[in-house]
Amino acid sequence: MSQEIKTYTISVYTENNIGLLNRISAIFQRRHINIESLTTSQSEIKHVNRFVIVVKITEEQAIKVVGQIEKQVEAIRAYYHTNEETIFTESCMFKIKSELLFEEPQIQNIIKDSDSRIVTVNREFFVLEKSGRRYEIEELREKLDAFGIMQFVRSGRIAVTKDEMKVSEILEEFRNQ
Repeated sequence: MSQEIKTYTISVYTENNIGLLNRISAIFQRRHINIESLTTSQSEIKHVNRFVIVVKITEEQAIKVVGQIEKQVEAIRAYYHTNEETIFTESCMFKIKSELLFEEPQIQNIIKDSDSRIVTVNREFFVLEKSGRRYEIEELREKLDAFGIMQFVRSGRIAVTKDEMKVSEILEEFRNQ
């Protein structure tokens, strides 16, 4: 087992109960592990949520954290995967002064070259949306920073595994309980 620090995506399938986020984050806090990003949403099974947690740790730490998470009553299953084992993306939004859209031709080129899209435009501002890898979002942010960003927000990672996950049968059993 490698002691090398890598980026791991930890997927946790859970019941949707109050307080679970606090207990899961406490597992990382006790081990002094910083959470790079955290996203939660409904999973492929009704009434089952999925946490996607990104951390930089060793595989040994990943195994221990997943084991601790699975001890939580509401946790159905937890898994860890490397970047190479997952397909992932993030999304972001930029709020920028509208005058720049019309007065700065470079802005239009940046939008086109970055494969981002305009979500809304009004007299005061326009909102730009971009999905992609974190480095792509950061490159776009650097380019737009020169013109002034009124607001910026980025989601956490969303991810699916390249290989089939056997969680479907487990979740199916959960649904039939």
